[in-house]
Amino acid sequence: MKFSTLILILFSNVVFGQITAPKKEWRQLFNGKNLDGWDVKIRNYDLNDNFGKTFSVKKKKIVVNYDAYDKFNFRYGHLFFKENFSYYKIAVEYRFIGNQANEGEDWAFRNSGIMIHGQSAASMLKDQDFPISIEVQLLGGKSDGKPRPNCNLCTPGTEVVYENKLDQRHCINSTSKTYDGDQWVRAEVEVFGDSLIRHYVNGELVISYEKPTIGGGVVSGFDPFVKKDGMALTEGSISLQSESHPIEFRKVELLNLKGCMDPKAKNYKSYYVKEDNSGCRY
Repeated sequence: MKFSTLILILFSNVVFGQITAPKKEWRQLFNGKNLDGWDVKIRNYDLNDNFGKTFSVKKKKIVVNYDAYDKFNFRYGHLFFKENFSYYKIAVEYRFIGNQANEGEDWAFRNSGIMIHGQSAASMLKDQDFPISIEVQLLGGKSDGKPRPNCNLCTPGTEVVYENKLDQRHCINSTSKTYDGDQWVRAEVEVFGDSLIRHYVNGELVISYEKPTIGGGVVSGFDPFVKKDGMALTEGSISLQSESHPIEFRKVELLNLKGCMDPKAKNYKSYYVKEDNSGCRY
């Protein structure tokens, strides 16, 4: 290993050490009461037509349910927070519950996602299936003894550099263990503009990759003007996914790092990680 390479690795480990912060510094995107601040987009429905109350709030949790569906019929849905972000850490606490919707696809069993660096809900066409975005795939085990890693990477209409090369696979498995049953799981994602993205499950780093761009397939019904292949993804929307299996989110919170990690921000200051590894400090 060259000396210069070693220095770069050591620098990256210091600057991009896992970011945590006191509770007061996290912004609660979900207020525990209602869906104020969020937009709904379900395939084949207009913006904010929340068919059958697919997305609702019950007992201080965001609930994704299919009680009104006779069959799922590829009606993928997404709940969009109304602001875009570029440098941040997003965390959700979730669990899968109940039975999959009738005629939901096999791969969608205990399957959901956090969509990051995505297009806006308003820019999705009526019959578009997924937002052009980076997907942090939330997977529950099948309780069959077979591994089913969690917080994998999927890429609807996007591409990334993984292990130092452009990787055009739609999904790349993480190193996570399998999470069976209805247990609560905390998923965290660190997003540093168009440079580095890292996924954590219950505090454990499970996958990292770089340089997200628009490109590739596995998305349909989109406006060609929005899909500008090769364009770097420096910021975008955050949304929670509906893919046919009921799921609950009891927490959705964000630590905004713009201004301490983004050198283009007007209030940018040099960043360092304190000994206690706490968040955005100057």
